[in-house]
Amino acid sequence: MTKALTDRSALEPLLESGWTMMAERDALTKDFKFKNFRQAWAWMSEVALWAEKLDHHPEWSNTYNRVKVVLTTHDCDGLSEMDVALAAHMDAAAN
Repeated sequence: MTKALTDRSALEPLLESGWTMMAERDALTKDFKFKNFRQAWAWMSEVALWAEKLDHHPEWSNTYNRVKVVLTTHDCDGLSEMDVALAAHMDAAAN
């Protein structure tokens, strides 16, 4: 079982880069905007490969050039280090 994130200072760089905490659950969310559908899909494909390596999969939805992401770890019913790692990779891949 995955352990819940206890050191919340790890969230500070993510919150500074546009991630927000969800009010209704222990989860991070961010809306990514790309130039067009092709770029959004390419980003999702890259992130999907990384998520598969981590065995940690985002909740996300895509509409044209936008991808809405929610990260949480169901095993621990909240945020974990895997969410922090995946969020950081998503930000890096979007730049």
